[in-house]
Amino acid sequence: MARYTGPVCRLCRREKMKLFLKGARCESMKCAIERRPYPPGDHGRTQLRRKDSEYLVQLREKQKARRIYGLLEKQFRNLYEEANRQKGVTGENLLRMLELRLDNVAFRAGWGASRAQARQFVRHGHVKVNDRRVTVPSYALRKGDVVTLGEKAKAMIVVRHNLETSDRTVPAWLEAADGGASVSLRDLPMREHIDVPVREQLIVELYSK
Repeated sequence: MARYTGPVCRLCRREKMKLFLKGARCESMKCAIERRPYPPGDHGRTQLRRKDSEYLVQLREKQKARRIYGLLEKQFRNLYEEANRQKGVTGENLLRMLELRLDNVAFRAGWGASRAQARQFVRHGHVKVNDRRVTVPSYALRKGDVVTLGEKAKAMIVVRHNLETSDRTVPAWLEAADGGASVSLRDLPMREHIDVPVREQLIVELYSK
Protein backbone atom coordinates (compact mmCIF):
# COMPACT_ATOMS: atom_id res chain seq x y z
CA MET A 1 0.00 0.00 0.00
CA ALA A 2 1.26 3.48 -0.83
CA ARG A 3 2.45 5.78 1.94
CA TYR A 4 3.95 9.23 2.40
CA THR A 5 7.75 9.07 2.26
CA GLY A 6 8.68 12.76 2.40
CA PRO A 7 9.89 14.84 5.37
CA VAL A 8 7.40 14.65 8.23
CA CYS A 9 8.50 17.60 10.35
CA ARG A 10 7.16 19.96 7.70
CA LEU A 11 3.75 18.30 8.12
CA CYS A 12 3.66 19.36 11.76
CA ARG A 13 4.72 22.87 10.80
CA ARG A 14 2.00 22.97 8.15
CA GLU A 15 -0.65 22.13 10.77
CA LYS A 16 0.96 24.54 13.29
CA MET A 17 1.06 21.87 16.00
CA LYS A 18 2.91 18.74 17.02
CA LEU A 19 1.49 15.62 15.41
CA PHE A 20 4.07 13.37 17.12
CA LEU A 21 5.15 11.66 13.91
CA LYS A 22 8.75 10.99 14.96
CA GLY A 23 8.46 9.56 18.45
CA ALA A 24 10.95 10.85 21.03
CA ARG A 25 12.28 13.58 18.73
CA CYS A 26 8.93 15.37 19.00
CA GLU A 27 9.44 15.66 22.78
CA SER A 28 12.88 17.24 22.45
CA MET A 29 14.12 20.69 21.45
CA LYS A 30 15.08 19.20 18.07
CA CYS A 31 11.41 19.27 17.11
CA ALA A 32 10.88 21.58 14.13
CA ILE A 33 7.90 23.26 15.81
CA GLU A 34 10.15 24.40 18.65
CA ARG A 35 12.65 26.01 16.28
CA ARG A 36 10.35 27.24 13.49
CA PRO A 37 6.76 27.56 14.74
CA TYR A 38 5.33 28.67 11.41
CA PRO A 39 4.27 26.91 8.18
CA PRO A 40 6.98 25.86 5.70
CA GLY A 41 7.69 27.77 2.50
CA ASP A 42 8.79 31.26 1.53
CA HIS A 43 5.55 32.80 2.79
CA GLY A 44 5.19 30.69 5.93
CA ARG A 45 5.52 33.57 8.38
CA THR A 46 2.92 35.68 6.59
CA GLN A 47 0.37 32.86 6.88
CA LEU A 48 0.29 33.36 10.64
CA ARG A 49 -1.42 36.72 10.09
CA ARG A 50 -3.95 35.40 7.61
CA LYS A 51 -7.57 34.87 8.58
CA ASP A 52 -8.54 31.34 7.61
CA SER A 53 -11.70 30.74 5.59
CA GLU A 54 -14.30 28.16 6.61
CA TYR A 55 -13.15 25.81 3.85
CA LEU A 56 -9.50 26.13 4.87
CA VAL A 57 -10.31 25.31 8.51
CA GLN A 58 -12.17 22.17 7.39
CA LEU A 59 -9.38 21.19 5.00
CA ARG A 60 -6.69 21.61 7.64
CA GLU A 61 -8.66 19.44 10.07
CA LYS A 62 -8.94 16.69 7.48
CA GLN A 63 -5.25 16.92 6.60
CA LYS A 64 -4.35 16.81 10.27
CA ALA A 65 -6.30 13.59 10.85
CA ARG A 66 -4.93 12.03 7.69
CA ARG A 67 -1.35 12.79 8.65
CA ILE A 68 -1.68 11.65 12.25
CA TYR A 69 -2.80 8.20 11.12
CA GLY A 70 -0.48 8.10 8.09
CA LEU A 71 -3.06 7.71 5.32
CA LEU A 72 -3.07 9.06 1.79
CA GLU A 73 -6.09 10.90 0.42
CA LYS A 74 -7.71 7.98 -1.41
CA GLN A 75 -7.41 5.69 1.60
CA PHE A 76 -8.85 8.34 3.88
CA ARG A 77 -11.73 9.16 1.53
CA ASN A 78 -12.66 5.48 1.18
CA LEU A 79 -12.64 5.13 4.95
CA TYR A 80 -14.91 8.16 5.29
CA GLU A 81 -17.39 6.77 2.78
CA GLU A 82 -17.51 3.48 4.67
CA ALA A 83 -18.03 5.36 7.94
CA ASN A 84 -20.85 7.34 6.32
CA ARG A 85 -22.65 4.13 5.38
CA GLN A 86 -22.61 2.86 8.95
CA LYS A 87 -25.22 3.64 11.59
CA GLY A 88 -24.40 6.32 14.12
CA VAL A 89 -22.42 9.55 13.98
CA THR A 90 -20.23 9.60 10.86
CA GLY A 91 -17.34 11.49 12.44
CA GLU A 92 -17.15 9.15 15.42
CA ASN A 93 -17.41 6.13 13.12
CA LEU A 94 -14.46 7.47 11.12
CA LEU A 95 -12.25 7.94 14.16
CA ARG A 96 -13.22 4.52 15.48
CA MET A 97 -12.24 2.87 12.19
CA LEU A 98 -8.91 4.72 12.22
CA GLU A 99 -8.24 3.55 15.77
CA LEU A 100 -9.04 -0.07 14.88
CA ARG A 101 -6.34 -0.24 12.22
CA LEU A 102 -3.69 -2.80 13.12
CA ASP A 103 -0.79 -0.34 12.88
CA ASN A 104 -2.58 2.06 15.24
CA VAL A 105 -3.27 -0.67 17.79
CA ALA A 106 0.40 -1.66 17.66
CA PHE A 107 1.22 1.99 18.40
CA ARG A 108 -1.36 2.24 21.18
CA ALA A 109 0.12 -0.88 22.76
CA GLY A 110 3.44 0.94 23.07
CA TRP A 111 5.39 -1.28 20.68
CA GLY A 112 6.26 1.57 18.33
CA ALA A 113 7.52 5.01 19.25
CA SER A 114 5.37 6.37 16.41
CA ARG A 115 2.64 5.05 14.16
CA ALA A 116 5.15 4.89 11.31
CA GLN A 117 7.41 2.61 13.34
CA ALA A 118 4.45 0.47 14.42
CA ARG A 119 3.41 0.22 10.77
CA GLN A 120 6.89 -1.04 9.88
CA PHE A 121 6.67 -3.76 12.53
CA VAL A 122 3.40 -4.93 10.98
CA ARG A 123 4.78 -4.87 7.44
CA HIS A 124 7.80 -6.92 8.53
CA GLY A 125 5.59 -9.62 10.00
CA HIS A 126 6.30 -8.99 13.68
CA VAL A 127 2.63 -8.72 14.70
CA LYS A 128 0.05 -11.49 15.00
CA VAL A 129 -3.73 -11.32 15.21
CA ASN A 130 -5.35 -14.30 16.92
CA ASP A 131 -2.04 -16.22 16.50
CA ARG A 132 -1.94 -15.56 12.75
CA ARG A 133 0.70 -13.29 11.25
CA VAL A 134 -0.82 -10.23 9.54
CA THR A 135 1.31 -7.91 7.40
CA VAL A 136 -1.42 -5.45 6.36
CA PRO A 137 -1.25 -2.22 8.43
CA SER A 138 -4.83 -1.28 7.50
CA TYR A 139 -6.23 -4.60 8.78
CA ALA A 140 -9.44 -3.78 10.66
CA LEU A 141 -9.60 -5.36 14.10
CA ARG A 142 -12.78 -6.45 15.83
CA LYS A 143 -13.94 -6.73 19.40
CA GLY A 144 -12.36 -9.77 21.03
CA ASP A 145 -9.31 -9.92 18.75
CA VAL A 146 -5.95 -10.60 20.43
CA VAL A 147 -2.91 -8.84 18.99
CA THR A 148 0.53 -10.14 19.98
CA LEU A 149 4.16 -9.54 19.16
CA GLY A 150 6.07 -12.34 17.46
CA GLU A 151 8.79 -14.13 19.43
CA LYS A 152 11.54 -12.40 17.46
CA ALA A 153 9.99 -8.98 18.04
CA LYS A 154 9.78 -9.53 21.80
CA ALA A 155 13.57 -9.76 21.91
CA MET A 156 14.18 -6.69 19.74
CA ILE A 157 15.99 -3.91 21.59
CA VAL A 158 13.88 -1.16 20.03
CA VAL A 159 10.62 -2.81 21.09
CA ARG A 160 11.82 -3.42 24.65
CA HIS A 161 13.04 0.16 24.82
CA ASN A 162 9.68 1.49 23.65
CA LEU A 163 7.79 -0.61 26.21
CA GLU A 164 10.07 0.44 29.07
CA THR A 165 10.36 4.15 28.31
CA SER A 166 7.01 5.07 26.77
CA ASP A 167 4.86 7.31 28.95
CA ARG A 168 1.76 6.48 26.92
CA THR A 169 -0.88 4.47 28.74
CA VAL A 170 -2.81 1.72 27.03
CA PRO A 171 -6.32 3.08 26.29
CA ALA A 172 -9.32 1.76 28.18
CA TRP A 173 -10.63 -0.23 25.20
CA LEU A 174 -7.47 -2.33 25.11
CA GLU A 175 -6.31 -4.82 27.73
CA ALA A 176 -2.58 -5.51 27.98
CA ALA A 177 -1.09 -8.86 28.98
CA ASP A 178 2.20 -10.78 28.88
CA GLY A 179 4.19 -7.79 30.09
CA GLY A 180 2.76 -5.57 27.37
CA ALA A 181 3.61 -7.95 24.52
CA SER A 182 -0.05 -8.76 23.95
CA VAL A 183 -3.23 -6.68 23.86
CA SER A 184 -6.83 -7.70 23.42
CA LEU A 185 -9.73 -5.56 22.22
CA ARG A 186 -12.04 -5.61 25.20
CA ASP A 187 -14.39 -3.13 23.57
CA LEU A 188 -14.74 -0.78 20.61
CA PRO A 189 -13.22 2.68 21.20
CA MET A 190 -15.64 5.46 22.08
CA ARG A 191 -15.01 9.11 21.25
CA GLU A 192 -14.01 9.96 24.81
CA HIS A 193 -11.27 7.33 24.63
CA ILE A 194 -9.69 8.78 21.46
CA ASP A 195 -7.22 11.50 22.39
CA VAL A 196 -6.30 12.79 18.93
CA PRO A 197 -6.71 16.60 18.58
CA VAL A 198 -9.17 16.38 15.68
CA ARG A 199 -12.60 17.97 15.29
CA GLU A 200 -14.19 15.21 13.25
CA GLN A 201 -17.36 17.19 12.51
CA LEU A 202 -15.35 19.59 10.33
CA ILE A 203 -14.14 16.61 8.26
CA VAL A 204 -17.73 15.48 7.75
CA GLU A 205 -18.72 19.00 6.68
CA LEU A 206 -15.84 19.11 4.20
CA TYR A 207 -16.70 15.82 2.53
CA SER A 208 -20.42 16.59 2.57
CA LYS A 209 -20.04 19.55 0.22
